[in-house]
Amino acid sequence: MDRDSALPLWAQVLADLRRRLARGEFRAHFPGDEELRAQYGVSRHTVREAVRRLQAEGVVERGRGRGTFVRERMIEQPLGAFYSLFRSVEAQGFVQRSVVRHLEERRDEQAAEVLGCAPDEPLVYLERLRLADGEPIVLDWSWLPAALARPLLQVDFTRTALYRELHVRCGVRANAGWERLCPVLPTREQRDLLGLRARTPALAIERLTLRDTTPVEWRHGLVRADRFSYVARWTAQNLGAGFELAAGGGDGEPAAGGGPVTGR
Repeated sequence: MDRDSALPLWAQVLADLRRRLARGEFRAHFPGDEELRAQYGVSRHTVREAVRRLQAEGVVERGRGRGTFVRERMIEQPLGAFYSLFRSVEAQGFVQRSVVRHLEERRDEQAAEVLGCAPDEPLVYLERLRLADGEPIVLDWSWLPAALARPLLQVDFTRTALYRELHVRCGVRANAGWERLCPVLPTREQRDLLGLRARTPALAIERLTLRDTTPVEWRHGLVRADRFSYVARWTAQNLGAGFELAAGGGDGEPAAGGGPVTGR
């Protein structure tokens, strides 16, 4: 600590704690007030003020009888926009890796119907457990028409994005679609894969991706609700257009029979 600095001691402690947090120093244990006081040679009031600032920022959390611990960083995803999970996760400073559980050609009547294919038409099936910094965050299943996606069977999806490979290897660039989210209780197998405790909810995501009006991918996913936040943003340019809320239908797409609820 520089006691001759114009910067208050609590601010100096706070700055150093931020540096240490950025290095991942406190993942296993965040020091208590007495430990910090001894490390920095300052008063208990000074370290409490620094930690209080970290708590106000949502970086750490304090609980009676539990001490202080570092909160897991949330991964932010946009609502109402087309996104790649791989790119979103990596853009926020995480290393994204996938454990490929299945990559093969299959037939599935339900998936074929959603994709507008004949019931016996072959499909490419990709099942992945997605990791961020080695921690499981998403379990997803993708179906694509084999007629356009068969080159994907040769891809190692450990460290690449499905939409990138679909464009590079198959000449298909997805540019439209819809997505819906709802809370669910995962099965025991799904909980084990995602590292969730019993009765812990997750977010179920269903997505139909299109090239113009042609379906190219039907995806189901389970997302850890404790690691993701979905965010909608407005600007002066799009605020006047309002928004649409569609009631979920049971036919594989958002219901449109009664029309959307529109607000401004």
